[in-house]
Amino acid sequence: MIDAATLHRAGLRAELAGDVLSVTLDRPETHNAQTPAMWSALTSIGRAVPGNVRFVVVRGTGPSFSSGLDTALLAPASGIAHIDGNAALPEAEGLALVAEYQSAFSWLTRPDIVSVAAIQGHAIGAGFQLALACDLRIAADDASLAMPEGTHGLVPDLGGTRPLVRAIGYPRALELCLTGRRVGADEARLSGLVNLVVPRPDLDAAVADCLSALRATSRTTSTEIKALLSAALSQTAEQQLASEREGQLRVLKDGLQNGD
Repeated sequence: MIDAATLHRAGLRAELAGDVLSVTLDRPETHNAQTPAMWSALTSIGRAVPGNVRFVVVRGTGPSFSSGLDTALLAPASGIAHIDGNAALPEAEGLALVAEYQSAFSWLTRPDIVSVAAIQGHAIGAGFQLALACDLRIAADDASLAMPEGTHGLVPDLGGTRPLVRAIGYPRALELCLTGRRVGADEARLSGLVNLVVPRPDLDAAVADCLSALRATSRTTSTEIKALLSAALSQTAEQQLASEREGQLRVLKDGLQNGD
């Protein structure tokens, strides 16, 4: 794994406990606002995940999960590299830079791990997209989610559009992205944005209970099921049936080889 000092400079912590990797956004003074340095460190964490890790839990320190992009990156007068400057890059270079940013979240969808977002307070913009990148979302009752990029003249570009549409459908996703409206915990649960809502003090315990329940399924079977469900909406019916057959044979063969 990456050394703690490097992660601290990027505003992150990573802790490994058995088969669980906890990744914590640790800039509470900014409500865990995100920066390119943080995205680079998240990408590095994803590349260095130990082979024994089955679960990744993404958290935020302090009152919020993540308030989104650090607003300093949108201010040319700040004197630091800012997102607005990306438009001045040659097209290929600009596209490559955004692809690099996207890799910070995309590894959370790997079939061999199950990722869980523990959401408290604000999950706004990039924070919402980070939560959406995770397979499961457990929210505290004070959670507030929003995708306000459109109201700032931007589009959500960190991989959040696909899981958003999958979770709540096109009309609701379009409304949220065009209006930037904030969604509270109860609406998020009813609409399918989050799996569970619990009182704020119970958030960590609810995540632990979730991980305990997930362990009822073997890693091999979990990996196959996650791959099947991820492909279900993009494959034809015949392709999906073929994938189910192939996955079942792999699981059965693995069970024979390992004496399950």
